[in-house]
Amino acid sequence: MEPAYKMTKIVLDAGHGGRDPGNLGSRSKEKDINLAVTLLVGKYIEEFLPDVEIIYTRKDDSFPELKERPIIANKNKAHLFVSIHSNSAANRSAYGTETWVMGMKHFDANFDIVKRENSVILLEDNYEENYEGFDPSSPESYMMFNLMSKAYFENSVTLAGNVEAQFKDRVGRKSRGVKQGPFYVLWTPSMPSVLVELGFLSNSNEERFLMSKQGQEYMASAIFRSIRDYKESIEAR
Repeated sequence: MEPAYKMTKIVLDAGHGGRDPGNLGSRSKEKDINLAVTLLVGKYIEEFLPDVEIIYTRKDDSFPELKERPIIANKNKAHLFVSIHSNSAANRSAYGTETWVMGMKHFDANFDIVKRENSVILLEDNYEENYEGFDPSSPESYMMFNLMSKAYFENSVTLAGNVEAQFKDRVGRKSRGVKQGPFYVLWTPSMPSVLVELGFLSNSNEERFLMSKQGQEYMASAIFRSIRDYKESIEAR
């Protein structure tokens, strides 16, 4: 018997791009690493999950606006939204992977990274109108995020847990765990959604790993396996 539910459409979102480089390492730009890993994830999905259609928010060095990214997912009625990023910290010894889901837990502790990712909208034209007065640097602006749907939360957490387990157990990365934050890009998609932080470009060892072809392949194949395992578990329910 055919499973009632099939996961057949995934949006892969390479964070940043174009005039927005994202975080800067000593030799790398986040936008380039995000794109390289995202395209590899897509390549593995095409190869090993041929029934899945992949929609990219960007396949080159372009700059889709932040709110455009989830809109692409919603318009295409995608079953999953995966946004791929690279981290940075003032403390250069910080390293490891994190996968984020939409949520308000530990809001104060995570505010810096959330503010940094959401502040991308300030590079956009007409952002005041487009985001209806949302100010990424004002904690009050985030009250509206409490209205988000809980419907996709559990599945998002399942996928995020898969991603971190793959990074830790298969690629041998330090996992900083699954975290919650009110990221604009995770708030608006009507489907399970995660934001993956591949590592810290501010850490020279991690930057070197993420710039290497092998590092990118390892990280992309880990994300691919976590999506494959998620698909199997969801379809088996």
